[in-house]
Amino acid sequence: MIELKDVGKVYHASDGDHRALDHINLKIDDGDIFGIIGESGAGKSTLVRLLNLLERPTEGQIIIDGDDITNYEGRQLRELRANIGMIFQNFSLFQQRTVLQNVMFPLEVRREPKAQNAERAHELLRLVSLDDKASRYPSELSGGQQQRVAIARALANRPRYMLCDEATSALDSRTTVQVLDLLAKINAELGVTMVVITHSLAVCRHICNRTAVIDSGHIVEEGLTANVFANPQSKVARELLEWGFEKAPESSESISSEETDYPEEVGA
Repeated sequence: MIELKDVGKVYHASDGDHRALDHINLKIDDGDIFGIIGESGAGKSTLVRLLNLLERPTEGQIIIDGDDITNYEGRQLRELRANIGMIFQNFSLFQQRTVLQNVMFPLEVRREPKAQNAERAHELLRLVSLDDKASRYPSELSGGQQQRVAIARALANRPRYMLCDEATSALDSRTTVQVLDLLAKINAELGVTMVVITHSLAVCRHICNRTAVIDSGHIVEEGLTANVFANPQSKVARELLEWGFEKAPESSESISSEETDYPEEVGA
């Protein structure tokens, strides 16, 4: 379980202080696929980066599995980050490493045995239907395939949690659904709790069981995704619905390693 209690984040700059997050209170239960949705600049990416201390809160507590992680350093911090996978919009793969070597990287950092690393990486590539691409380089893959490599790499250390920061924003709609279906499969089969940062209502509708709406650094609404969309209580949630964000396909085709879609910017 992840709990945020009165969490705030202030950035100090020469032209004054900027409060990016203000008194955030959230509870993310084990097994959730929890969406955090908001407009650009609302604070959602800052919020997700607090959960593995890529950013540190200015005030408040972040509690994971009963432990306050706010002041973790050194070994505690390394172990925390090993337990929390993260995937990004731009994939963040090493271009000079093969697909297999990219997935092995987190295990190499932990100095696990090389043969064991390769076995684990192949296992994960099979999970994401890319084992036949193990010797390829990222530049030889489509956008959807690269994101699936990033997902496999994020799972290398067998994390309990996965943070997805706009992980499908650079993908076309069909590939987006394929990646979301893969994340749902991982959640169901491996029990990985997921936090999904997005600006897309379609993403939340497709995958998230609970959703929080963030606006100007405040959580303005939170609940079951179906309830948030059926009866929005906040102005920003109503506006998101009124503006009619893109609609994702109803279902996806099975994931294939021969996928040919390349990333194209989609906006909402």
